[in-house]
Amino acid sequence: MGGCVCVFHGMISREEADQLLSQAEGSYLIRESQRQPGTYTLALRFGNQTRNFRLYHDGKHFVGEKRFESIHDLVTDGLITLYIETKAAEYIAKMTINPIYEHVGYTTLNQEPTLKKHLPHSQEEPDGPTPAKDDRNAEERLTSLVRRATLRESDLAPKYEKVHNFKVHTFRGPHWCEYCANFMWGLIAQGVKCADCGLNVHKQCSKVVPNDCQPDLRHVKKVYSCDLTTLVKAHNTKRPMVVDMCIQEIEARGLQSEGLYRISGECPDISSNAYEDINIITGALKLYFRELPIPLITYDAYPRFIEAAKITDPEKRLEALHEALKLLPPAHCETLRYLMAHLKRVTQYEKENLMSSENLGIVFGPTLMRAPELDAMTALNDIRYQRLVVESLITNEDVLF
Repeated sequence: MGGCVCVFHGMISREEADQLLSQAEGSYLIRESQRQPGTYTLALRFGNQTRNFRLYHDGKHFVGEKRFESIHDLVTDGLITLYIETKAAEYIAKMTINPIYEHVGYTTLNQEPTLKKHLPHSQEEPDGPTPAKDDRNAEERLTSLVRRATLRESDLAPKYEKVHNFKVHTFRGPHWCEYCANFMWGLIAQGVKCADCGLNVHKQCSKVVPNDCQPDLRHVKKVYSCDLTTLVKAHNTKRPMVVDMCIQEIEARGLQSEGLYRISGECPDISSNAYEDINIITGALKLYFRELPIPLITYDAYPRFIEAAKITDPEKRLEALHEALKLLPPAHCETLRYLMAHLKRVTQYEKENLMSSENLGIVFGPTLMRAPELDAMTALNDIRYQRLVVESLITNEDVLF
């Protein structure tokens, strides 16, 4: 579909643009809006009519989600899409309704794996801000611990449900959707790819794919800063191994340590005595929870937990917390249960470690909960309620879980 190309035609009307483009199918021009100077429209001739799209630029050109290095690439991709949608509209509409889902290898390639004996990847590195020195030391030593771990409970790992983590993706060469088995058209960004399991599908197919993502260790290469459900499914465990490993080590030799979880760990060497300071392990555990992209007590559930903490009647507060726990994803709830049972055991040695449920609430409140909004004042006001939430969960662990 070749035609004349006019890169920029200044401030002209829609009618003038239509007249200029009527000479050739596939021709296009860019015009500045008469009503809103400083905004631009891509006028494109297709199907004997001129189509107008609001044009944006953020370093690349775009009219929708796809970004292009040049206007020519944008138009080429647009013409391909328009042509296919025009010629095969009925077929496209049927794609997600009657996919060849069971017959194209999707369920075979993405089914729940058999009992896996994977050890964690040895090169995991957290994204985001660089941790403080003490926390970084803790994480480095923890990596060694996790590397030596075995999946003792893997045969009991539950079947947690997980949504796919789809990202717009450009495929090299011809590619077919792994949901409907139809060709993925377009010049770039032809579809979406799950960053956790590698599933490749059309954008429209991604809306109907079941929440059956099975993260692959080839894609999930880190422990810190990784979504909790993604991590446990990738390793086929009930809880993150880092949590199990740290808690087991702390309970084996640290429950009577004064200031447990409150004192930062310091250990400059990497010798066999590197784990002598139990606070390195507690620091690593706290760092893991702080760096979760979705907090252990999720953003969605956060308001309900805060509301529960504001209730003065103990029985009603307990009921409200019980209801709030139902909002957590299963993997989050299981990890929270395990952590609270551990912290309850910590309080049983309060005379030695000086850590009451109130003290642990102060330490773990901001670690396990983060306000969804960016309002600094709201977040500051919520700190005392975060403490009360964790304190109540520890005190009533045997009832709530």
